Amino acid sequence: MKITRPSPSEHAPFASTYIDATANALSAMGTDHLWSLLVTQPMALVELLDAVDPALVDFAYAPGKWTLGESLVHVSDTERVFAYRLMRVARGDMTPLPGFDQDAWVPESRTTGRPLDDILTEIQTVRAATLSLVKSLDEQAWGQVGVASGHPISPRALAWMIAGHFAHHLDLTRERYLAR
Repeated sequence: MKITRPSPSEHAPFASTYIDATANALSAMGTDHLWSLLVTQPMALVELLDAVDPALVDFAYAPGKWTLGESLVHVSDTERVFAYRLMRVARGDMTPLPGFDQDAWVPESRTTGRPLDDILTEIQTVRAATLSLVKSLDEQAWGQVGVASGHPISPRALAWMIAGHFAHHLDLTRERYLAR
């Protein structure tokens, strides 16, 4: 399954950060197949965090920054939102979809003391659901364009945003939480 890079007309300008992160991650893998990246990302995160002290889940790399647990649950929450939007648009529902306030959600995630293994299992479960949805889509579904957060959005852009958001947080985990 080849899910080509979305055009700028298929997403909000802010999404370019995630689209570019996906392109960079694909390049680093030596492929242009988004499916491969979507499949391997959760395993890469699990491998990265395999040998860390489980107490790291409550570590914030700076005052006022999210803990590792909060950051990881944010990845899972955001993927759920993006996948829901992907499903709605792919199914032809053109109802404008609202934005969400990630900063309001994070404290409500209540990750303090939550086991890292549990959070990683959640991420893997969410990604498995996303993969099932992505795999089910045909060309007509990929070609739909709806509205989210006041901007045009396509299923293709959302799939690339899911991968790019994950890639962004994988890099943050490596650079900010583990490099201490």
